[in-house]
Amino acid sequence: MTQIIDQLPVAVTGATGAQGGATARALLRLGRPVRALTRDPASPAAAELRALGADVVRADFDDQDSLAAALAGTAALFAMSTPFGSDLSAEVRQGIALLDAAAAAGVRHTVFTSAANADRSTGIPHFESKWRIERHLATLDMPWTVIGPGAFMENYANGWTTRSLREGVFPLPMPPGRPLPVIAARDIGAFAALALTRPAEFAGRRIDIASQWRTPEQIAAAISAASGRQIRFQEVPLAVAETYSDDLAAMFRYFQETGLDVDIDGLHRDLPGVGWHTLEKWAADRAWDL
Repeated sequence: MTQIIDQLPVAVTGATGAQGGATARALLRLGRPVRALTRDPASPAAAELRALGADVVRADFDDQDSLAAALAGTAALFAMSTPFGSDLSAEVRQGIALLDAAAAAGVRHTVFTSAANADRSTGIPHFESKWRIERHLATLDMPWTVIGPGAFMENYANGWTTRSLREGVFPLPMPPGRPLPVIAARDIGAFAALALTRPAEFAGRRIDIASQWRTPEQIAAAISAASGRQIRFQEVPLAVAETYSDDLAAMFRYFQETGLDVDIDGLHRDLPGVGWHTLEKWAADRAWDL
């Protein structure tokens, strides 16, 4: 029976994004068939996955028929909800719809990616929305695993940050010397693939994950070394973060006052096969156009 299940595809949502794309690639490297779910199967990112061997299908979280068709005949599911910055009520609605569709389709194991410490009453809106989806997942008659990634390294190379880096500044609403648990998208994908291919070991567990602890100064130094451009850290007041988003400000306020708690040493000890990228390695592997 296990061999038959291993031959069935793993459905991956968000497959054209950072986390889902990393998970799809990790599964393909392990020789598992992947069904990549996306709203736009004609996108360049979808074409890249198809070239790697994934079956790319259309799926819309607001279209139950498309979800049912996309999940039919799959053995497992990598589930993620709408990224930060969207309508949080829509995130909860769509996340629950996806999980309900998976249960109805007879999916044997679902790995849902949430956020580190989202189960600890953080008061951060986009953490609380994911916690609502987690609670719903636990009510379904379906084996599940929840992973809670720390701060994404990829956020330090997005458009807003890159504009500041070109001016020699790495801005962050964090005090000097305060470390954050950071993680590369590739490590999220590797961990998710591990959980999806070893369900007996991971089912019923909620695991916060990160690759490394790094202070804002260390992040700036890593980008400096990788880009060849001198970058200095600059603390951004929370009041500035509030002008962008109350949600963003709430997150960094929690990071400052409470802080994320991730057992990184234990993860590295127990699961070395994930490959855990240091921030310095992640930065060195990128092309920095500064």
